[in-house]
Amino acid sequence: MKKISIIIPAYNEEESLPFLYERLNKLMNEINNYEFEVLFVNDGSKDKTIELIKEMRNKDERICYVDFSRNFGKEIAMLAGLDYAKGDAVIFMDADLQDPPELIPELIKYWEEGYDDVYARRKSREGETWLKKFTSKMYYKVLQGLTRVPIQKDTGDFRLLDRRCVNALRKLRESQRCSKSMFSWIGYNKKEVLYDRDPRIAGKTKWNYRKLIDLAIDGITSFTTSPLRVSTYLAIPTFMLLGIYFIYVIAKCIALKVAIQAFQAIILLILFFSGIQIMLFGIVGEYLGRIFNETKNRPLYFVNEYNGEKEMND
Repeated sequence: MKKISIIIPAYNEEESLPFLYERLNKLMNEINNYEFEVLFVNDGSKDKTIELIKEMRNKDERICYVDFSRNFGKEIAMLAGLDYAKGDAVIFMDADLQDPPELIPELIKYWEEGYDDVYARRKSREGETWLKKFTSKMYYKVLQGLTRVPIQKDTGDFRLLDRRCVNALRKLRESQRCSKSMFSWIGYNKKEVLYDRDPRIAGKTKWNYRKLIDLAIDGITSFTTSPLRVSTYLAIPTFMLLGIYFIYVIAKCIALKVAIQAFQAIILLILFFSGIQIMLFGIVGEYLGRIFNETKNRPLYFVNEYNGEKEMND
């Protein structure tokens, strides 16, 4: 019997967990031809999330958990889930039930047809502001424009991955991670499934705009070096315009025999080039910061406990 691991990163989700377990338990009991493992990754929650997960495991051995020593972030929690999952396939989903568990049978169906990455694409996004929808749409457009690897738009982490995809992703150990981009980068046979995303069942979102901006920057800089080429793209037209401007100044001086207020032109040029330099230094700084973090070669996470056993983190 094939085994499927459902990986659920959790951070302060005590209000959502009872609803989540109820729906997952019903679904797993209805699907008799597969063995299931529900693997929670507790990302340093400060509420009763880990206590509730332990209670669920005492009642149901299909429930497993990895308890981090502190908060390492969702991207690292997803990697830990891949490291500890035992299934022939894994399914990522959020604890807030915005990703409906009832879609899982359809994901499994396409997996059995030979697809390695069955991803759920959102048709609608209930409970989200127009600003978040707009910025998300623009982010995917920018990312698709900067990279040569196809990026699935309106697609989150809710997907099924075959074991060979899991093994491929486990080899990618960089600290600045963007799983959405990595799913595309590894390739393999992909299949789209459309669904309507529900609002949160309970609790509050852990994502604010600052965190979303950080995630967007990580997604772009960890996946493509295209921003480094901005300097080239800006330098060519800038010097062309600068040459045209100086030709215009000289021609005007000769034709009209008037003095040009040089200090005004100098101030404008200084401001213009200073702005470009600051922007380019910022781009280079982002990449240098990532190089610095990678060269430290630190472990990506530490585990406090796995299914009731203390981890030595050797």
